[in-house]
Amino acid sequence: MSEQQVQEPVFQIQRVYLKDVSLEQPNSPAIFGEQDAPDVDVQLQVQAAPVADGFFEVVVTATVTAKIKERTLFLVEGHQAGLFEIRNIPDDQINPIIGIACPNIVYPYLRANVADLITRAGFPPVNLAEMNFEAMYQAQMAQAMQEAQAAAQAGQVA
Repeated sequence: MSEQQVQEPVFQIQRVYLKDVSLEQPNSPAIFGEQDAPDVDVQLQVQAAPVADGFFEVVVTATVTAKIKERTLFLVEGHQAGLFEIRNIPDDQINPIIGIACPNIVYPYLRANVADLITRAGFPPVNLAEMNFEAMYQAQMAQAMQEAQAAAQAGQVA
């Protein structure tokens, strides 16, 4: 082989781990007597950061809030992370891998951990819906493009 060997692309899961989790039940035990169905709000967020050459940490965060008549039943926040080795992949493909493929791997663990924590806290399970991380990624890219265009136009006007 020549000195200019073709390096194979690498995309490997090194580890999936629960980075942080918290549960608050500010109105327990009084809230257990409520008969009304709670209003449940779920917020998801994806963050990524390089941790070493060719290694990235991707964190999917879920914040689940359940309320009955403006009284908080519970608040759960979970940060499920994955450590991924990503090497020899074209730069234009790295962001979609980090924003779509990695969260798709990490999210099922987060769903299970959040549902388990809520159940162990004494509440009926909250099953987080499947997520389309590709659509979420595309929406973030579209928003970033709009913000960049708005900033460019503001710079031309000034």
